[in-house]
Amino acid sequence: MSLLDFLAHGWTQSPTWLVLTYFLVVTQLTIFSVTLFLHRSAAHRAVDFHPLLAHFFRFWAWLTTAMITREWAAIHRKHHAKVETEEDPHSPVAHGIWNVVIHGVVLYQQARKDREMVMQYSVGLSDDWIERKLYAAHNAWGPSLMFFINFALFGFVGVAIWAVQMLWIPIMAAGVVNGLGHWWGYRNFETDDCSTNLTPWGLVIGGEELHNNHHAFPSSAKFALRKYEVDIGWVAIRVFERLGLAKVLRVAPSLAQRPNIVLPDTDTLKAVVVARFDVSKRYFREVIVPVLREEMAQAGATRERLSRRLRNALANNGRWLNEDMRKRLNDWVAHRPSLATVCEFRDRLQAVMARTALNSEARLHALQEWCHQADASRIRALERFSAQIRGMMLVPARA
Repeated sequence: MSLLDFLAHGWTQSPTWLVLTYFLVVTQLTIFSVTLFLHRSAAHRAVDFHPLLAHFFRFWAWLTTAMITREWAAIHRKHHAKVETEEDPHSPVAHGIWNVVIHGVVLYQQARKDREMVMQYSVGLSDDWIERKLYAAHNAWGPSLMFFINFALFGFVGVAIWAVQMLWIPIMAAGVVNGLGHWWGYRNFETDDCSTNLTPWGLVIGGEELHNNHHAFPSSAKFALRKYEVDIGWVAIRVFERLGLAKVLRVAPSLAQRPNIVLPDTDTLKAVVVARFDVSKRYFREVIVPVLREEMAQAGATRERLSRRLRNALANNGRWLNEDMRKRLNDWVAHRPSLATVCEFRDRLQAVMARTALNSEARLHALQEWCHQADASRIRALERFSAQIRGMMLVPARA
């Protein structure tokens, strides 16, 4: 083999199809190291991996991204704790969409320098010898080693593969998920943030495309929550589970109905609190939308009709509207008694479901009173939903 051949194609002298296969495999391994291990396992404790597999993921993340488990998990946990605020390490609401998309890796590097924050949000994560003495102490060694491996295998073509590897997570995770995933897409749940699902098919970046689903149920190992959604990361977890290499700890529960429940009980309260975003979605679809349609039908051509944007904003009480648009929505609702009533009941129900200082007994009493008053509202959609909510219960889901 001549020196020129080595520089061009490395020791393997591999054909193009084999080089592309290598590229797809190593980038997918990097994605899985982030979404399966750093995200779902380390940050959220939704799944446990066999120690050998867990350490492979930890090593591969260091090798291909220079990211350290404790730092990544801490930054992500803070993102959930301070989402869409100035303290959020990578919120497009706080930092601007293009700043997060283009400079997401810079925001990550700035966050990891806050050692007090890392210690606060990395509680429960391992800090063993290899983490302290190799991964954290020499994080740049990983990508440097990967560079020489790729160059030795494929020459200058391997250098190009290495460059894409180094850009893959900063662009796809830091930019696309953290940026576009809070700016553009569809929403299954009206969470307390702007998170969106970029696509129902999470095939390219390990299922992270289903970002709104994740924010609704952060501790779920499975991101796909609708029949038409696909989470390739969950597929991988199930394969590892079958091989005895993974143990699923938590997935998003589903709601079921119990018949003949006269008053909400502790099972009801647990269901509506845990699945509060699902309950809110059902309330919008089954109560607000039917009442809104009646109001719109009565408005006819002689009264002001509500624009599509404002109709959609009723799902979250105009939370993301500017001040003028929110005032217009509130004024429109205030002149329609039935719609104003169901919106008021929605706000009261959300207050019961939200994390508050009230103890369980007080919250249960508030939920029972809510149902009692809903029954007396004389609004059919609200009465039906009150009957439905009484019998709600959680059903743990595994697939």
